[in-house]
Amino acid sequence: MNNFDSSIETYLSNVHFGHFATQSIQAIADLYTFKGLVLVPVLWWMWFQQDGRREWRREMALATFLSGIVALFVGRLLTHWLPFRVRPVYSDELHLHFTRGATRDALLTSWSSFPSDHAMLWMAVATGIFLVWRGIGVLAILYTAVFICLPRAYLGFHYPTDLLVGAAIGVVITLVMTRDAIRVRYATPVLRWIERYPGPSAMLAFILCLELVTQFDELRKLASGVFKHL
Repeated sequence: MNNFDSSIETYLSNVHFGHFATQSIQAIADLYTFKGLVLVPVLWWMWFQQDGRREWRREMALATFLSGIVALFVGRLLTHWLPFRVRPVYSDELHLHFTRGATRDALLTSWSSFPSDHAMLWMAVATGIFLVWRGIGVLAILYTAVFICLPRAYLGFHYPTDLLVGAAIGVVITLVMTRDAIRVRYATPVLRWIERYPGPSAMLAFILCLELVTQFDELRKLASGVFKHL
């Protein structure tokens, strides 16, 4: 435990709000409504925006969406490859008492804290929005920091460095995936396919957006259950 993480987590564990505020923070951290259901619709707004840069904007929306999927995949891999790090709320060595108490997510006890896949995924999406719309992008980044990352530190799900490193990786992934030399290699052909087959592409977009909003949790649980019985 480094001093940076220790000092911030100690401070946050000593900050206590009223019952309603605490319940609200827990809801914000738990519900998909306050995560993907805020940022993903902005990508749809980007997609349907009509102006002289319509094709570029659609390519950027596709690249941002794919960046989010890549970020989530990389985040899940890193939690398995890197040394295991116990989440603050479960660490007996910290001797800290977080407001949440017993968390409903028993899976988190066996899931490494570092890095934060939430920060990685949604900061990747927010960065893509920023590259297209500076003003709205700043709001998206601030929203990700305040409403997605901060509650997870406050409730003891992550250390600050988990969130900072995850966010940094998400930003880098989007910056790489949206570069012109890379983006046109996959976004342009996909855009042509979408224009040629609007019906199937709309259906697939709905399914993928739903899965990204829920961070593929149901598919992951389904796959985990299948593998356990094989």
